[in-house]
Amino acid sequence: MGIFNFFASSDLSYKEFEKWVDSSLTAELPKDVVALCFNLYDDDNGHWSVELVGTSSFDKDNSDWACNEVFDTRDNPLKWKSKESWEKVLSSVRSHLETYLKNGKHASLLRSQQGIGLGFVDGDLIIL
Repeated sequence: MGIFNFFASSDLSYKEFEKWVDSSLTAELPKDVVALCFNLYDDDNGHWSVELVGTSSFDKDNSDWACNEVFDTRDNPLKWKSKESWEKVLSSVRSHLETYLKNGKHASLLRSQQGIGLGFVDGDLIIL
């Protein structure tokens, strides 16, 4: 159980997302990380989670790059509750991520990667 299970509250605020990303990126990433992917999960019954993975490859035309993991936050996902549809959850997290890429503490680290992906683990990836 990660410390961010505390945030298993209603909907996901930008502040909760920002705090989780900041915490997830406090340690230096492995040197072979060239891209990052924010993996979303529908945990059923209005429960959602997101993890961050770092990968050793990136290919904008082939989403399999997101499977070449060399870093992950699987032991400390961000969890929350929302009655919204998966499309709205995806849109909300995308909005939070785009805001973070402009203003976040580790925005320059994220932007320095070859690619940043976002999506449900069983669906298509959005490349930001």
